[in-house]
Amino acid sequence: MVDGLVVVDKPAGCTSHDVVARLRKIYGQRKVGHAGTLDPDATGVLLVGLGRVTRLLRFLQAAGKTYRGTVRFGVATSTLDAAGEVLDRAPMVVSRDDVVAATKRFIGDIEQIPPMVSAVRVGGRRLHEIARAGEEVERAPRAVTVGRFDVEEFEPGPYPLATVLVECSSGTYVRTLAADLGAALGGCAHLESLRRLAIGTFNVDEASTLEGIAADPAAAVLAPVVAMRDLERVDVDAERALAVAHGATFTASALAPTGEGPFAVADPDGSLLAVYERRGAGVKPAVVVVGGEG
Repeated sequence: MVDGLVVVDKPAGCTSHDVVARLRKIYGQRKVGHAGTLDPDATGVLLVGLGRVTRLLRFLQAAGKTYRGTVRFGVATSTLDAAGEVLDRAPMVVSRDDVVAATKRFIGDIEQIPPMVSAVRVGGRRLHEIARAGEEVERAPRAVTVGRFDVEEFEPGPYPLATVLVECSSGTYVRTLAADLGAALGGCAHLESLRRLAIGTFNVDEASTLEGIAADPAAAVLAPVVAMRDLERVDVDAERALAVAHGATFTASALAPTGEGPFAVADPDGSLLAVYERRGAGVKPAVVVVGGEG
């Protein structure tokens, strides 16, 4: 079984689950999963874990995201993106300066209403399942953070088009940002296209296409310790490595005297042993990677 991380440049026209299914065939194993779902029409960085790294995906899921998208003003859709049915269409007279000024309202800590076509669960059911059944339910707003919302290009006209760059926290819906931006300008808008440029420090420049992965599967795999490169790293000696492999608990000063964690714990050879988290005055294993079948 292969243990590692594959940074995929997801093409348009397939789901994140389709990518996982493809990699299961390429690597000949069932234990494959992804972090950070991308919609079928979206492209860009999708992190796929193999083997034991599937147990570490939640740490990747929590990382910040960077996107480039296009926002079409004057057209509202049922899904807030180009895949949906057009619900409203009305020309909008807005300038680049207008759009830039409006984006500033969404920078910082904000609240979003999750779109109906999302994986958020309400009453035990995913919203996209409820939407497919022709229903709509009330959704509680969710706190997210937008660090950057830049207008890179702007095409004027009756239905203007803005290319935007968004840096945001996990859980942010760019399609909702697009629709809310249109509303803030006195009209409507939807997300016409979306490309994810990065999850944490994993960016599209190091991503591989599905064709490239199939041609050389081994070359696309990053080691487990590299998969956790965005976490604070703690290197331990051979004696402590043995204790970590058995899931030992340590005082914070003994294992990780600085930082809040989580911590990627590596052995003297630089291989990932486990990820530890602070629990009160101590640090305990969240995931032990070595040993067993993981």
